[in-house]
Amino acid sequence: MKTMLASLSALVAVVWGWDVLNTSFPTNAHPLWIARQEALYLSGLLSIALMSLAMLLATRPTWLESSLGGMDRVYRTHKWAGILAISFAALHWLIELGGDILKSSIGREGRLPKEKFTGLLEIMRDLSKDMGEWAIYAVLAMLVITLWKKFPYRTWRLLHRAMPILYLMLAFHAALLAPRNYWLQPAGALLAILLAAGTYGAVRSLLGRIGTTRKASGEIVAVEHPAHDITTVHCRLDSGWQGHRPGQFAFVTFDDREGAHPFTIASADHGDRTISFQIKALGDYTRHLSVNLRPGQAVRVEGPYGCFELRRCDPTARQIWVAGGIGVTPFLSWLESLQADPASAPIAELHYCTRDQATDAFVPRLQALCASLPRVHLHVHGARQGAVLEVASLGASKGSEIWFCGPAGLAEVLRNGLRSMGTMARFHQEAFEMR
Repeated sequence: MKTMLASLSALVAVVWGWDVLNTSFPTNAHPLWIARQEALYLSGLLSIALMSLAMLLATRPTWLESSLGGMDRVYRTHKWAGILAISFAALHWLIELGGDILKSSIGREGRLPKEKFTGLLEIMRDLSKDMGEWAIYAVLAMLVITLWKKFPYRTWRLLHRAMPILYLMLAFHAALLAPRNYWLQPAGALLAILLAAGTYGAVRSLLGRIGTTRKASGEIVAVEHPAHDITTVHCRLDSGWQGHRPGQFAFVTFDDREGAHPFTIASADHGDRTISFQIKALGDYTRHLSVNLRPGQAVRVEGPYGCFELRRCDPTARQIWVAGGIGVTPFLSWLESLQADPASAPIAELHYCTRDQATDAFVPRLQALCASLPRVHLHVHGARQGAVLEVASLGASKGSEIWFCGPAGLAEVLRNGLRSMGTMARFHQEAFEMR
């Protein structure tokens, strides 16, 4: 994620710098007016570049999964590209307002001459200025409610649908107000590519074409309640479902008004297009699934996505699998897929962290699955029983692989512990967040 965002930002800075070096400013131009103009251009370029990337990533490009490490990281890159884009848009707006401060402090003398346009182009440029300003106000508001986690998800989702329209408004603003000489420079070529990619993503989103080739319909065949806060949903899908690999997730729609939510597939692929989800009550929507879902109800599933896969485990590395709470779901899929051929299982230590081992509904299931897999050793850490997972007990060393799925807080504790011990283990973690 950081590499992609940094690389794009650096590329934008390079083409902007190329233009600056090849621009001849009037001899009477004041340095502060020059600095304001170029800062305005750079902030605008960075904003539209990152926003274009965010729009492209919103299409869920599976061709980027392997390079970014899974669709969860594609979405995280999408999120941070959007946050940075809006931040640069705010900076761009503030720099524009800063012109009044310069007028009052150093006067208009030394101000750079404006490019002159006439006719329809002048009218469109004036319109693009207004559209850009309106769009900036809207995306700033969207950023606030996105970062405000208590804001209702359903309302956020409906408002988020306006992002493609806001992007097209900003793209129109960028295309019309870019300096004329940009189109004869590398900056113009880069801007054209970015606007084309972002417009593609925006239009695809507005037409409802995202993920269409990976969507399947079906019905719920069974709903179980292994615990008061866990709902198990078994689904049978139509021929549109092409199967999944252990550890992958899918976007599931039980209610059109609520939209799709990502859930890890907690069952192996048996070739019969049946899949299961273990859903924990973590919010208003998931809390009511236990009473809202029933057998025979229609369901739509889009996927599969993700690279948290059993096949990616390095057979030459010491395997340490750590699950926390509902983060056990991908490992359930892993273990179930190994039942047909136990000898193919890697030698692994599976650590499951739970609040109460005695009442946890997943413990018996894990014990049953691991009983037929002698190469996988199960360790259950019940907090109420005083068996809290200690980093030292993992036995991680250089060359070890740690596959983690669970609360972000637990992941941070493990990472910090490994870092303090000087352990150079490879740490794999799902990082999926819808907002």
